[in-house]
Parts: sequence; C-alpha cells; structure tokens
Amino acid sequence: MTDADLSVSQWRKSTRSGSSSDCVEVGQGEQVIGVRDSKNPTAGTLAVAASAWSAFLTMLTTSR
Repeated sequence: MTDADLSVSQWRKSTRSGSSSDCVEVGQGEQVIGVRDSKNPTAGTLAVAASAWSAFLTMLTTSR
C-alpha cells in the first residue's frame, strides 16, 4: 500500500474525541483504510486492508 492509495482520502476524527487533539484520524481509500495521529499527520500512516478494518469494527461492536 502506498500514500497514493490514500491521497484522495478525506480524513476524519472520532466524534468522541471532542476538542481534544489527542486522537487519531481515519481516512478511506479505494481498498485501504488509513489511521494517523491527528497532532502530526505527516509522521506516517498505518494502512490496513478495508476488509480487515471492517472485521475490526465488527469485532468492536459485537464485543459489548
């Protein structure tokens, strides 16, 4: 995965982060999801396959 995969992504922060700058941002590419530090967005991005991100979110919502 490359930075180009996320170049058109619109990054967003969690609504639970409020006004705090201590959070992560999530961006969606065509086949990849990126996660980065909102305080330092140029420091790097963790990129995961969209299918893996979907499985992660499903696990979070069903584990309650």
